[in-house]
Parts: sequence; structure tokens; C-alpha cells
Amino acid sequence: MKTIVILFTIALQLNTTFFSEEKLPIDLKKSSIKWIGEYTFYFGGHEGFIKIKEGYLVKKNNVISGGEFVIDMNSITNTDIKKKDANEGLVNHLKDPDFFDVKKFPLAKISITKVEYSDKNNARFEANLTIKGITKPINFLAELNPEKKELKTRFKIDRTAWNVNYKSKFKDGAISDAIGFEVLIKL
Repeated sequence: MKTIVILFTIALQLNTTFFSEEKLPIDLKKSSIKWIGEYTFYFGGHEGFIKIKEGYLVKKNNVISGGEFVIDMNSITNTDIKKKDANEGLVNHLKDPDFFDVKKFPLAKISITKVEYSDKNNARFEANLTIKGITKPINFLAELNPEKKELKTRFKIDRTAWNVNYKSKFKDGAISDAIGFEVLIKL
């Protein structure tokens, strides 16, 4: 009987040591998502931020192995237009159906499905990105800093794959199909 108890205890310890998975909630106040939209035919564009509503990273075997972030599309802001009316006009237009249609789709989501490390501070992430109810796979490189408890990445997506289909009426003022994101996740 004593042998069975010892074996059970060892098995339990091995299970929690080698197979433990931990959800690490992100710090919503210190984490950020910056968006960048550019013009197609000349330099310039617009940028701003979108807030993360909730999220976590998954830590398994002492490394980040997954995670999920819910993004509040109603929180979209613009930081480059200083004139109040013009700024509000752009933000409201980004919320319209031909852009993000936030009335119908108030949330977006990133679900990390795979992480491949090249070293302890650099990894390639695969994820599913949901915008406007459409989920598509994306991948990006990220820098991880365990001491600062942060993850940084930059990537672009083709907005048309998520039905963000606004077309400018002016060829010279057309916006690029690419939307850039600069993401900082802090724990």
C-alpha cells in the first residue's frame, strides 16, 4: 500500500511539473495595439490605437505556448489628426460598415495556435485573427523579454481578406490594402 501511495505521489508531481499549463493574464493598462494605415501612391497615412478588452498568454514548460486576446473595436482612436472634427470624422468612418462595421462586429480576436522558438527571446507565432466575423490564419515574429514580462511584435495584414473593403474615389488618395500593427503585451 505504501508503494502505491509513493507511486501516485510521484506521478502527480511529474504531471504538474512537466505538463502544467498556466494562463497568465495580461496587463490591460500597459499593453497596447497600434494600427497604421498608409496611402498607396504617396507617403503618409493615419495611425492610432485599439484597446485590448481581455487577454492572456499560456505558459507551458516554462515558455509561452499560446494565448488569446479580445479587442474592443469601439475603442479605435486616431493619433495623427489634431483637428477635433477631422479626427472624429476619421474615427467614425473607420467604424462604418465599409471599414470595421463595429456596430455589427464590436469585437475582434487573436488566438495564438503555435509558437516556434529560434532562441529564448525570439519566436515565430501562428495565430487565428478574427475581424468582422471572419477568421483567417496569420503569422508573425515576436521578441519576448522574460525579465520585463513583455512580448513585442509588428506585422501587416491584407484588410480585404477580412472584408474591410473601403475604396477611395481618388486614385492618388487611395489607401493601401495593408494595415500594420505594432503590439506590446505586458504581463
